[in-house]
Order: sequence, then structure tokens, then C-alpha cells
Amino acid sequence: MHDHAHHRSEDARRLGLALALILSFMAGEIVVGLLAHSLALLSDAAHMLTDAGALAMSLVVLRLAAQPAHGNRTFGLRRSEILSAQANGAALLVLAGLIVYGAVRRLVAPPHASGSAILVVALVGIGVNLFATWQLAGANRGSLNVEGSFQHVLNDLFAFVATAIAGAVILATGWVRADAVAALVVAALMLWASWRLLRDSGRVLLDIAPSALPVEEIGNAMAAHPGVVEVHDLHVWEVTTEFPTLSAHVLVEPGADCHGIRRELEGLLRDRFGLEHTTLQVEHASAQLVQIR
Repeated sequence: MHDHAHHRSEDARRLGLALALILSFMAGEIVVGLLAHSLALLSDAAHMLTDAGALAMSLVVLRLAAQPAHGNRTFGLRRSEILSAQANGAALLVLAGLIVYGAVRRLVAPPHASGSAILVVALVGIGVNLFATWQLAGANRGSLNVEGSFQHVLNDLFAFVATAIAGAVILATGWVRADAVAALVVAALMLWASWRLLRDSGRVLLDIAPSALPVEEIGNAMAAHPGVVEVHDLHVWEVTTEFPTLSAHVLVEPGADCHGIRRELEGLLRDRFGLEHTTLQVEHASAQLVQIR
């Protein structure tokens, strides 16, 4: 328990530092983006606003998820991490759509854009996001809550690289549509990150078994255990990331040691599949059922 608390405290420190960096830089980028008439910079700033929101939400969710089970909250509030990931994915999706709309308009009728301002701000943004990404990479990315914030910041890093290239192209050639093209690259990266977050968090909310836990293989391994006659009502799901859960009804041979086989099956599930939280109902099969088999 102490180890989990230490990791949560370290994750909170890293998230807080990244949030302070993002907010400070975002304010300056909005000002320069407006003055330079750069959609790429403004889209980066909008993305950074969602970064800040994602980081702030992750900090709140860390506190919620740490609350112990109580009353009718038998798992505490651990699934709030999944709701945070869903919100992050949805925010990226909506923002990507808005950026695509603005970029298409600017491809048709591009305004004047200052290549030097775009390039300078983008280079500074690369440095800021490199540091923020490094901070979050050291946090527990097994949590979809933290992973959602990491994806926001990582995509912003890629976006600044695209924006810096656009600024250099404008300076070298005067082709101002490079700004809108860079914004489209940003939107594409957002859509990919959004899909991954919505897909992974959706699996948890729909109680689909984790991809790393093949249900058929688990069932076959349990059924093949000595003394086991039948396994049914097998369910595998995640309460939240890093909290896989299994329940099953197991029938064993008449006269077999139900409690002993249950303990052996729990050890099998823990050692072979990493399942720590299991609920097994073990009963003796009828003699007729054993004969049919």
C-alpha cells in the first residue's frame, strides 16, 4: 500500500510540473499566434489548452482513485481513471475536427503568416514539450489516466515539430499554406491518439477482457487442471487499468478437495496470467456428470 502511495505521489509531482510548463508556454503562444496570423500556432495553443485540462484532470483523478473502498463503492473510485481517458479522447477528437475545418479554410484563402515568429515559437515549444514529455514518460503509463495526459503532451511535441517545419518553409519559400498543412498534420496526430484512448478505455467500460488475457486459453488451462470436471460462467474484465479481474464457476470430481483445488487454480491464474483478483465458486460435480464426460 505504501508503495502504491509513493507512486501516486511521484506521478502527481510529474503531472504538476508538466502542467505548470504547459500553462506558462500556452499563454505566450496565443499572443504570438494572433500577432503572426498563424493557425498552426493557434492550433498548437488550443491543443496545449486540452493538454492543461488533461493534466489537471489527471491530478484530480489520482486523488479520486486513491480513495479506499467504502459503503456501496466496493472498488472505490478507481474507474474514474477510465472516465478521464474517455474525456481526453473525446476532447482530442473534437479539437481535431475544429482544426481541420480551420485549416481547409486557410488552404483556400491563406492569410499572411510570419514565418520567423512561427519558427521561433515552435522551437521553444519543442523544448518545453520535450521536458514535459520526459517528465510524464517517467510516470506510471500503465494507467490510462496518466497515458491520456502523456498522449496529449507527446502529440503536442510532434505538432511543434510540424509547425517549426512550416515556419522554415514560409521563411525559405514564402508559401504561407505550409501553416495550414502543418495544422492538418497536428489534427491527424490528434485523431490517432483519440482513437487509441477511446478504444482502450471503451474496452474497460464495456467489460471486455484485456487484450493480454486470452479468455479461451485461461478457460482451457483451468479445465485441464487435475480434478476439474467443468468450468463455466467464466468472466474476465478490468475494473480499471492494471486491475484485471476474473470470476468463474468450477465443478470438480466427487470427493475432490474443493478448497485445495481452488487454491491451486488461484495460484495458476496468478503465476501464469498475472490475475491477482479472482473469485472462484468451486463445487463437486454430480456422479452422472462425471460419467457423461
